[in-house]
Amino acid sequence: RNKQTAKQRGSIPLSVRHEVNERSQYRCERCGKHKSQVWTLEKAHIVRKWKMEGKCTANDIVNLCGPSSDSSTCHHWADYTREGREWLLDFQNRLEETS
Repeated sequence: RNKQTAKQRGSIPLSVRHEVNERSQYRCERCGKHKSQVWTLEKAHIVRKWKMEGKCTANDIVNLCGPSSDSSTCHHWADYTREGREWLLDFQNRLEETS
């Protein structure tokens, strides 16, 4: 197979995880809660894995409180609502402007 799978394209390297944690200071990048205040802090893809074309970078990932299966969390809101998807794209644009 010459083409990477969506899982391979969406895998988050350890270096990217560290960069996102430093950027967010271990806080949810939407609500601002620290990792000690939430059930879990998760790395969420801004662009869906299956839509990604290259390797995953820190500008493709956002730290959000989770889990995404809990409807009261930012990760669920970002993944499953139109407003959340729009917020993710706006957040990515802001990241690209500052880098």
